[in-house]
Amino acid sequence: MALLEISSLHASYGLTRVLHGISFGMEEGTITTLLGANGAGKTTTLRALCAMVRTEGEIRFGGQRIDGRATEDIVRLGVAHVPDGRGTFVNLTTEENLRLGAYTRKDKGAVEEDLARVYGYFPRLKERREQQAGTLSGGEQQMLAVSRALMLRPKLMLLDEPSFGLAPLIVGELFGILRAVNAKERVSMLVVEQNAAMALDLADHAYLIETGRVVLSGTADEIKRNDAVRRSYLGY
Repeated sequence: MALLEISSLHASYGLTRVLHGISFGMEEGTITTLLGANGAGKTTTLRALCAMVRTEGEIRFGGQRIDGRATEDIVRLGVAHVPDGRGTFVNLTTEENLRLGAYTRKDKGAVEEDLARVYGYFPRLKERREQQAGTLSGGEQQMLAVSRALMLRPKLMLLDEPSFGLAPLIVGELFGILRAVNAKERVSMLVVEQNAAMALDLADHAYLIETGRVVLSGTADEIKRNDAVRRSYLGY
């Protein structure tokens, strides 16, 4: 079943149009990656899905239109955004940050279960639960940002550059956990990632965006085998 359907999506910052009629979709339970150079419109696409930029066009989530809705309404429907730059509340502890992730939820007992579940995925955060989030390493802060999104019990996670600024070992660990969350809990993921090779290893499907337009789409394996993608984004 289609979880997300985007038709003729335009997005602008003031008078500057960044997306020029993008259309794509993704199935429930899958991981999709958006590839492209800096400035192609990948981050803007994620922001458009959360009503953080001005848009025209149609966005359907779970069959219902969400374009024109407020950001908090979209969050309540089960869309969690993990922005580039982590977005951690640096003066709060790790655990306070995680509890904030569940602020829209009423099922307090299940929140405690989810806290235990997230600590199962990220044992390092459990060790640091009383620590101020601003004192965590970059890798730990990224893990916290992902965990906080998971506390929403999302149907769809939007991940913007999850590997940015992280050591390769940490990236490998983080992507392994994302794969496990997707497999065990069927959380769908839309990933924007500069590391195209890692993104294609993680994803089921991929779309290549150039100057605000989708120019190529297919399974991750098909995109990996594309000569232009290999030369421009995979470096071989």
